[in-house]
Amino acid sequence: MSPWLWLVVSLGVVVALWLLLVGALLAFGRKEDARELLAFIPDCVILVKRLLGDRRVPRRAKLALVALLAYLVMPFDVVPDFIPVAGQLDDAILAAAVLAYVVRVAGREVVGELWPGSDRGLRLVLSLT
Repeated sequence: MSPWLWLVVSLGVVVALWLLLVGALLAFGRKEDARELLAFIPDCVILVKRLLGDRRVPRRAKLALVALLAYLVMPFDVVPDFIPVAGQLDDAILAAAVLAYVVRVAGREVVGELWPGSDRGLRLVLSLT
């Protein structure tokens, strides 16, 4: 399987699981939670884009974000994704560690200003750090 096909399939699976979770929340009558979850990933993408473009964020924090993005889109990992739980957990731990580093270096205030989503989503992002 080519690396690009692997990337497309992996992305499709992640989006499908995300939409399935949103649908489950809607089915159980948790409309507000579903709306926030639906917006969380796009809000995180916008946050990273804004962090990369903000002058207050040090260059080393921007390099850490770019390195994280490169690692996440690579078709291979330190722990392969086909290993249940551990395959995805290493990506999540690395993303949380890089985000914690960026928040520590750039400051919570900067991240709070650049966060496009709800206050609840911002609290979740900051609690992961």
